[in-house]
Amino acid sequence: MKFLRVKQGRKKKKLLPFKHIAPNMITSGNLLCGMFSLMLTVDGRFGPAAWLIFFAVIFDGLDGKMARSLGGGSQFGLEFDSLADLVSFGVAPAMMIYVASLKELGGVLGALAACFFALCVALRLARFNVVHVPGPFQGLPSPAGGLFVASFVLAKVPLFPQLMAVVLVFTGFLMVSSVPYANLKKLNRESADKKKCLLALGLMSLCFFLLRGAAPLVLFSLYIVSGFLNFDGEGWLLRADSPAEEHVR
Repeated sequence: MKFLRVKQGRKKKKLLPFKHIAPNMITSGNLLCGMFSLMLTVDGRFGPAAWLIFFAVIFDGLDGKMARSLGGGSQFGLEFDSLADLVSFGVAPAMMIYVASLKELGGVLGALAACFFALCVALRLARFNVVHVPGPFQGLPSPAGGLFVASFVLAKVPLFPQLMAVVLVFTGFLMVSSVPYANLKKLNRESADKKKCLLALGLMSLCFFLLRGAAPLVLFSLYIVSGFLNFDGEGWLLRADSPAEEHVR
């Protein structure tokens, strides 16, 4: 009888639904990009390592959209996403800058700057999971922080160790600060001002055409400055006749 009850209990177990599996598979792509970036950094291939961090952002954006569209969001997915972000936007950029530049500082100063950046990413992600504030992001989002650091490699600017140490520490402080940054999650086809969106895309395309590899550094620098200017990028891109709740800050 006991065996039968155990067997019946096992039969009641259901397979994990696709709506929970699909977003986590995409999150795995984010994590793998971070891991491959670390491997390329060890081999001294900093350019491809930096591009993999950009690809990780694509996976990071897609997993959330997939979860919302399927209604398959879960606490497991939230924690898994944070762990993947820590690798791709915290550990991978910090290691890349350390190997490419900071290790020339000598002593432990370069290592401390890289560790401080990764620590701030971890704190930023933990705070984001616990504290839910509507409206703009409170502090620089970790993907933007990781991309900003990686963009120095893509721009092929001289990676002076002292300068890069300051960049890592400054970016780390921004991520754990309360400086507001635009959150574009509410922007969609129905609420977006198409003319303004086309203008923004046109300016970004022109920036890439003229500056090429330096374009990401310029664009993310402007995004960082926008926080200090309290520029509401999402509000600017939304239509004037969008529902009132989408403008709540």
